[in-house]
Amino acid sequence: MTISLGQFLYGNIFTGHYRGKMMPRYSLGILQVNHDRSYEVGDRFPDDSHRFRDLLDRLEMRFDYRVYMTIGGELPESPQAHDGFLITGSPLSVLDDSLSWRDDLFAFIRACDAAKTPLIGACFGHQAVALALGGRVAKRTGGYNVGVETTRFHADKPFMKGAKPALSLYMFHEDEVVALPEDVEVIGTSDGCAIASFTKDEHILAVQAHPEFHDTFMRAVLNFSRSAMSSDCYAAALASLAQPTDGSVFAEWMASFLTGQNEGGQSDDNR
Repeated sequence: MTISLGQFLYGNIFTGHYRGKMMPRYSLGILQVNHDRSYEVGDRFPDDSHRFRDLLDRLEMRFDYRVYMTIGGELPESPQAHDGFLITGSPLSVLDDSLSWRDDLFAFIRACDAAKTPLIGACFGHQAVALALGGRVAKRTGGYNVGVETTRFHADKPFMKGAKPALSLYMFHEDEVVALPEDVEVIGTSDGCAIASFTKDEHILAVQAHPEFHDTFMRAVLNFSRSAMSSDCYAAALASLAQPTDGSVFAEWMASFLTGQNEGGQSDDNR
């Protein structure tokens, strides 16, 4: 017996056969604070917002995205413009007060905090959230912290449920959070970063690592930045890339955090 496409759609979708797998889309505003124009990296790979979209699109949870080129001064009208927000990483320094858009970004972070709108910050975003809310960021005394590094999560948060307490994630930073604002909790540390992840109440999650990176991209960025670091730092970072990474687990955590679901992830290599 054969059926038409119309019969299939009616019988399986319109009647709700797949209704159990259909989920509402979450509106996520991505604040992009980097626009790489280099041939070696920018011309070869999608930009930061696309890497986060690729990471989250692997999940069962569905998102509707709006990207704001914050590096060009674009910001959402208000914290109510979306269900939640994500601030990307950047090779720029959050300490650079000559960035014309930096203070406006800080003001938006404070507005999200006041409204308790879910907000995630990664790398630059992690540092920006800390600085905007009254914390301190400084240059690392040891220079760059680069490579695959284990972040040990020592807090039991609902969005981490079912996942392992230590995740191997890509690191690439020269600045770091050295003091946190009030009412903020450190939830993760690593050998190269004492404040590797933090939360505030149920609406802010920040991580120094790059869960959105993958092996090929990390190698390209590492090679492009080789002249900025010592030979020992470069060699150690390159050797660390042999380790599997857990970006997909952190993606599950991000989705659970944003939506308020208490679902954990399973570890795998996200390269």
